[in-house]
Amino acid sequence: MLSSNQIRQLFLDFFKSKGHTIVPSATVVPQDDPTLLFTNAGMNQFKKIFLNLETRDYQRAVDSQKVLRVSGKHNDLEEVGKDHTHHTFFEMLGNWSFGDPKSADGIGKGYFKKETIEFAWEFLTQKAGLDKNRLYATVHISDDEALGHWLKLTSLPKERVQKFEDKYNFWEMGETGPCGPCSEIHYDRGQKHGCGKPTCRPNCDCGRFVEVWNLVFIQYERQADGSLKPLPAKHVDTGMGFERLVHIMQEKDSNYATDLFTPIIKQTEEICGKRYSPDKKEGTSFRVVADHIRALVFTIGDGALPSNEGRGYVVRRILRRAARRGRLLEIHEPFLYKLSGRVIDIMGEAYPDIKQRHEHIAMVIKTEEERFGETLDLGLSLFDQIASKLKASKGTVISGPDTFKLYDTFGFPLDLTQVMAEERGFKVDSEGFKQAMTGQRERARAARGEVAYTAAKEVDYPACIFVGYNSLVQKTRVNGLYIKELSIDKAEKGQTVDITLENTPFYGEGGGQAGDIGFWENPNCRIKILNAVKAFNGSTVHHAEIISGSIKLKDEVTATVDQQARLSTARHHTAIHLLQAALQQIVGKHVQQQGSMVSPKRLRFDFTHFAGLDQMQLDEVEHLVNRKIMDNLPVADQQMKLTEAQKTGAMALFGEKYGEEVRVISCGDFSKELCSGTHVKHSGELGLFKIIKEEAIASGVRRIEAVVGEAAYKQIKQDQMLVAEIQYRLKANREDIVKKLNAQMEELKTLAKAKKEEVKLQQGSLIEGLFKEVKKVEDVQLLVKLLDGFTQDGMREMADKLRVKLPGGIIILASTDEGKFGFTVAVGDELIKSKKFMAGDIAKKIAAATGGKGGGRPQLAQVGGKDEGKLKEQMGKIEGIIFNKL
Repeated sequence: MLSSNQIRQLFLDFFKSKGHTIVPSATVVPQDDPTLLFTNAGMNQFKKIFLNLETRDYQRAVDSQKVLRVSGKHNDLEEVGKDHTHHTFFEMLGNWSFGDPKSADGIGKGYFKKETIEFAWEFLTQKAGLDKNRLYATVHISDDEALGHWLKLTSLPKERVQKFEDKYNFWEMGETGPCGPCSEIHYDRGQKHGCGKPTCRPNCDCGRFVEVWNLVFIQYERQADGSLKPLPAKHVDTGMGFERLVHIMQEKDSNYATDLFTPIIKQTEEICGKRYSPDKKEGTSFRVVADHIRALVFTIGDGALPSNEGRGYVVRRILRRAARRGRLLEIHEPFLYKLSGRVIDIMGEAYPDIKQRHEHIAMVIKTEEERFGETLDLGLSLFDQIASKLKASKGTVISGPDTFKLYDTFGFPLDLTQVMAEERGFKVDSEGFKQAMTGQRERARAARGEVAYTAAKEVDYPACIFVGYNSLVQKTRVNGLYIKELSIDKAEKGQTVDITLENTPFYGEGGGQAGDIGFWENPNCRIKILNAVKAFNGSTVHHAEIISGSIKLKDEVTATVDQQARLSTARHHTAIHLLQAALQQIVGKHVQQQGSMVSPKRLRFDFTHFAGLDQMQLDEVEHLVNRKIMDNLPVADQQMKLTEAQKTGAMALFGEKYGEEVRVISCGDFSKELCSGTHVKHSGELGLFKIIKEEAIASGVRRIEAVVGEAAYKQIKQDQMLVAEIQYRLKANREDIVKKLNAQMEELKTLAKAKKEEVKLQQGSLIEGLFKEVKKVEDVQLLVKLLDGFTQDGMREMADKLRVKLPGGIIILASTDEGKFGFTVAVGDELIKSKKFMAGDIAKKIAAATGGKGGGRPQLAQVGGKDEGKLKEQMGKIEGIIFNKL
């Protein structure tokens, strides 16, 4: 029996022998297609060829493409684990022909339907060894040409070549664009897998017939009116699910029974102490975990990281769904990161890049698991409470606010709550969830009070070409004037407008770099440029204030960029390139840029790394960057083809869209990146580099903030003044500052320890006194007490001790401080076991009555609020609140 690695290689070698070029898989995170979250088909990396936007130096290609399908019409996420064939991540084997020349003779030339069918039949029956009697072919109802080839070139009888309508046998890239009929090859798994109906055949829902290979013949272009226009050049695009092929060739009953998955499932068995049984309920959890860990390894390995937006949110959803499945298998510690190594053992031979990034992948997964694990059990507990109340009230829909709370407080993605609800026979109010989400975002924006200036999407701005790499002054003409996206002919003194020029020396904000500022002038006006941005159509739009005079369309102006601001921005941008290279040299090659901000005042650099940098690493990075500044490296920019730039080793950003021509910035031999930003000519112009801060901003993502040049000099002067101030206050010589500080800190520790002991003594006597105030209400020992002057920590400590002494009791301690108030709620273990009272539930009731916020665990919870009067108003009503007497 061939291994999965041997089967993949068998496919690639077969088509190589037929004159095909083996093309490496594109990353599962698209690098140059902003329309896609993830690569979802083998054709993604060849799309520009089909659209006549690109040509290659080969006409035949073969590949095994990494694919992730989790959104849109190609969304298999909800089906994963329920059956044995659906996956989020999988491999798509494909062979391709670009163009169908009339002379298709000769190895390496284009081909069309005849050769495609011949190749497919030869590979499946002679190389893969599939039983011919189990194979079926389907063709489009109008495609007699393909039908004829199947009957003439293969041994398939007429009854096993069947016609189907568009739904099954017509492929389209979109509502418009390249399309064509397709021919699918199906494998009959046998009657035991079927529905038993006499009408059972390929495309039946029962699962007996497995679609193995889809042969797409791209010969038309769909027009906006729905009509089909023949293409001048025809293409072949085939796709075969690798996991399904392995399933069939290894003669297994399931994709999950192949060597692509069984090692992962076996390690999961070892971790949870349970046996995988495909037909039992727990089998679903094993399959979900095995599928999702593969998706995590490849998405994180290709540069995506867990976050709350875009593809990062998809990664987070997949990980949290898998983590919750771990809980169903009674795994309560991070475990997915351990499985990542098994995936790499299986797939690393075919995809060596995941081997190189193994440590990074594992640590990102572990960090995210730990973060979610802190709230997972609490969230599951809340979900159980919601479900129990819903069942008791005979409800069927979990409300939007409840769903949002699971998301906002406990990190449960909407689809995870939907899965859990479905398991209990409930539905989720998705619209209510979206409304709650929208409301939160609007409140957050209002709280920040931030409004960023951008060019409106709705406006088709005239072309405005950037010409400012080598000159900061340009004579040019106005070709567009706008106020609030409306085109105008003239602007007067005092107005703030958006203006485009025929060409401009002003760099438009983009790629993390701030836009230029400056002035425009002519004999009739003076204009202050507040910012420059790139519009969606590539034009540069200037946000401007008319200082004097007026400006109208076609007027000539002299545009002058603020030289000091540009130079300072350029220094910071060049510093980011040096910083990334230094991080890769000192921290590791896994460091990849995840975002940046460059302004005249500072820089911010976000990068992949799984732990905080210690002071020694930061010092080494800072020193290396400053050494390269002192080396006065030449900073060169070159225009070249993207393919040439990649061959030179120039770094590109994940997700960034690049054209055929790119700009490469080199800092000597130390750094080389694709970049359209502005830079200095020599590294020595940076003067000085100083790191200000290093911190975590997401799972596996760190951020460094730094300054260069004059900003760095000012920072050092501030640090010197701070040291001088400390020296003055301590009345110490500079060399004795640390010694004196340590002595004072030890003295403070001694005082704090003594105070803590005193508080404990006070607590002890106070606790004894509080026992006398306990009363019985409905067989519950109840203590409600206002203790002004105590901190929340102090009350929590006392309440915890009291609940141990009162196993059948409820303790409510309250205090006020500077107009604010706080409650600490504790419940004894006997009451918790009876499930009559939970501290968290009581806290929520008190919070609702006092206008505060509260919650917590069943044993201990807290409430806080800003209106002291509310506490005093409700203190006498606490008993009624607890026992629902109000």
